[in-house]
Amino acid sequence: MNKAVSEVKVLVVDDQPLIVEELCEYLEAKGYRCVPAHSTDQAIERFEADDGIGLVLCDLHMPERDGIELVRSLKQIAGHQRMFEAIMLTGRAEKQDVIRALREGFADYYQKPMDLEELLEGLRHQEEALLERRRNFRELGSLNQRLQELAESIDDLYQDLEKARGQGTHRRATDAAESEWELPPAFEKLSPRQLEVARLVSKGKTNYQIACELGITENTVKLYVSQVLRLTHMHNRTQLALALTPRASPVHQRFTTH
Repeated sequence: MNKAVSEVKVLVVDDQPLIVEELCEYLEAKGYRCVPAHSTDQAIERFEADDGIGLVLCDLHMPERDGIELVRSLKQIAGHQRMFEAIMLTGRAEKQDVIRALREGFADYYQKPMDLEELLEGLRHQEEALLERRRNFRELGSLNQRLQELAESIDDLYQDLEKARGQGTHRRATDAAESEWELPPAFEKLSPRQLEVARLVSKGKTNYQIACELGITENTVKLYVSQVLRLTHMHNRTQLALALTPRASPVHQRFTTH
């Protein structure tokens, strides 16, 4: 009984059409959907067009670009979001070539003529490894999302606690001039904690001073400052301070007169 059709497609690359045909016919009988390619350029084109490809079988020695250069190109196309595993096929398994291939990211290699059953076993092993990597990636993404939501909840709780203690009234009293002007649109996307760090930066406080005032580490302050600059498209702390300083303020006038 044949194995159920795999969710992962196999890109089979070799400049010898008979080898591609033989491999595709064998693997398809074992439950794999194959995408044939007879050159590296064709392989790149088909990999880019088909997100279902997750396994790559490719010959090492091919005209134009070899298998190592092909996999390097596929990795650039895939980026960090798309994952695949590559197996090298070679008729001349020289040690330096194998080392280069493994360093470039090949998971395994087989020498021609291949034992098809042995190749199938290796392919299934790489399929399992790929699916495991994808599961871990999804779980990590979900965890990061939950951590982000938790951080935002903590920011909200911090603000509520500050108001309940009456500390917010004292702090805002020193910012009376700021309350008379509208917050720049670029800052509306910031979380409460990011905005608070931005305001302290605008007052000329150092990362150490901000860390002491907020009860967080200096490295955390650096992370917040970096996030604020990125989200508001500001280039430096001076530009950030200028954007958060009311135009009537002497500080704003000092910045703009130089």
